[in-house]
Amino acid sequence: MSIVDEFRANRPGVVRALESVRALSDALDRMNSEMKGDMDMNASDLATLRMLIIREQRGIMVSPHDVASHLRISTASTTKLLDRLEASGHLVRRPHPSDGRARVVVLTPKSRTEFFRHFGDHLSAMVAVADTFSDQQLKTITAFVDGVSDAISASD
Repeated sequence: MSIVDEFRANRPGVVRALESVRALSDALDRMNSEMKGDMDMNASDLATLRMLIIREQRGIMVSPHDVASHLRISTASTTKLLDRLEASGHLVRRPHPSDGRARVVVLTPKSRTEFFRHFGDHLSAMVAVADTFSDQQLKTITAFVDGVSDAISASD
C-alpha cells in the first residue's frame, strides 16, 4: 500500500488538502504564464519581481546573491538578469544602507505599477474568496499554506 493509499484510507482530508495545493499550484503556473506574456518577460524575470515584491512586503532587503540563490542561477546569469530588469526600468541596484560595499536590489514604482496592473484582477478575485472566511479560519489556512511552503523549501 502506497503512502497516498494509506492516507486515502485513514486521512482523506490530508489527501484532499494536498490535491487542493496541487490545483492551486497549477492555477498559479497558468497565471504566471499569462503574466509573462502580458509583461513580455521570461520566467526568471517574473520570478525575480515576485521575490522582490514578497520580500519588500516583509521588510527584507534583497541582494544580487539572494536573487541568484532564489532562482538557483549563476552570478553571471544573475548579473545579466538584473542588467536586463534595470535597463527596462523594473529595478535599481543601490548601496546597502549599512554595508557600503554590498548592493541591494529594489523595485521601481514603474515595476510595482506594471506588476499590479497585470496581477490586480487576480488579486481582487483572491481577496474576494479570502473575505468569505473568518479571521480564525484564515489563521488556520495561513498556517497550513506556510507549513506546506516551508516543507517544500526545506526539501530543495
